[in-house]
Formats: sequence, structure tokens, C-alpha cells
Amino acid sequence: MKFYKYIFFVVCLSCMAFTTLENTAPKPKYKCMVQLKNYEGEGAYVVVSVIDKNNKYIKTLQILGDDKKWYPDLPTWWSFFETVKDTNVDATTGATIAGGERSIFSFELNEDDLQAGNKLRFETAVEHQEYYEKDLEVLLENNNLKNKFEGTGYIRYVRILPN
Repeated sequence: MKFYKYIFFVVCLSCMAFTTLENTAPKPKYKCMVQLKNYEGEGAYVVVSVIDKNNKYIKTLQILGDDKKWYPDLPTWWSFFETVKDTNVDATTGATIAGGERSIFSFELNEDDLQAGNKLRFETAVEHQEYYEKDLEVLLENNNLKNKFEGTGYIRYVRILPN
């Protein structure tokens, strides 16, 4: 009888290990470089989020600007950020980027993020200057995530590469 208990125990452990491995499949990783235009003034706050086809925020991937007192200068994203009370904000933060500078960071996406119609949105704001809700939006498709994209506000361009 002990032999059957041992076999049962080994089978259960194997199933648990297989299920754990199945759920921890590697997420696609990307490197992103944001190059800003030359402009006068303070450093830009840049927020990179995944949004769905209805422009609803799914999650925040990166926040460039770590002084939270300026987050309300990004009003559309801020309303999402305040609503989720930090629970869905998976982002890492970094320093703001001054005019003409660039920043490089990595982010991960999962298969749900790559659903039809989802986009990466780059929002930018500079203290006492303009706010660009859609400085840049990039359709989240595998073949689209290895290109260079031009911004419409403070962002000169963004280059995204699989990591």
C-alpha cells in the first residue's frame, strides 16, 4: 500500500510542476529607446501604457519621471492611475528626460497585451508647457514591434526592438 501512496505522491508533484511551468511561460521582452526633440524647459514626464481598442488603459509599462507630484500633469493617464490605486501599475520609474536627450528601458508584454486593437500609448508633459495625450501610439502586433516611430509632441522618435 505504501508503494501506491508513493506513486500517487510523485504523480501529483509532477502535475504541479508541469502546471507551474506551463503558467510561467516567458513573456516577450522589448527594448525601447525614447529620443526627445530639442526644446527649452524642464525634463519631460513620459508614461508608456497598454490601452485597448476603446482607449481604456490596461496597464502602465514605464513612467519616466519619479516625482509623483507632477503625475497630475498627465491628466488622462492620471485618472487611470488614481482609479487603480497602484494595483495595476506594473511600471518602473526613471528620471525625466530633458530636451534632446534619450532614455532606454525594457518592458514585457503578455499574450493578452498583443490582442487585436491594443496599442502602446506614449503620453508626455513638461512643467508649465503642453501635455500630449497621444504623443505616440503604436499598434501592438508582433511584426510592428521592431520599428522606429515618430512622435507628435516632445518625442522625436521611439525605437522598439525585441530583446
